[in-house]
Amino acid sequence: MTTQHDDFAEFVHATGRRIHFAALMLCGDHHLAEDLTQTTYAKVYVRWAQVSVMQSPLAYTHTVLTHTFMSHRRLRRSSEQPVEQLPDRAEDSPDQVVRLDLVAALRQLSPRDRAVVVLRYWEDLSVERTAELLGIRQDACRGRAARALGRLRDLMPSLDDQLAPPNKRAQS
Repeated sequence: MTTQHDDFAEFVHATGRRIHFAALMLCGDHHLAEDLTQTTYAKVYVRWAQVSVMQSPLAYTHTVLTHTFMSHRRLRRSSEQPVEQLPDRAEDSPDQVVRLDLVAALRQLSPRDRAVVVLRYWEDLSVERTAELLGIRQDACRGRAARALGRLRDLMPSLDDQLAPPNKRAQS
């Protein structure tokens, strides 16, 4: 017979990488992403008896993660400053470079715009669900998504070229 603790541990094991990566996409910092992930799971664990019987515990966990991120941004608790270059870095592959560029570009968006982009396009949530999670209207969510994607295209023109369909690339 499994206990609630065992059920929760199994849930974390099954969803941990996905939640951590969503946190990383939201905040753009590995250490902060770990803190957000840990805080999110701590909040979910406290309510695990109710969460475990929900239709989608993962969706609830994403909601908690998003709210935790937004609260962190509002409170600006972190006084850590990122450094431009880490010591003893391994050589970057092209995918790693694009990913780092994307994370850097996401950091330049407002926290709410970043949350819209991550939830809509990384987590593949609907406009309705994204708006619900962020507590905004659906038309505001669509508008934020369009403006944020436009800003990302301005910040990363090389990524826009890579993502364009082959027939569009030939015309450029």
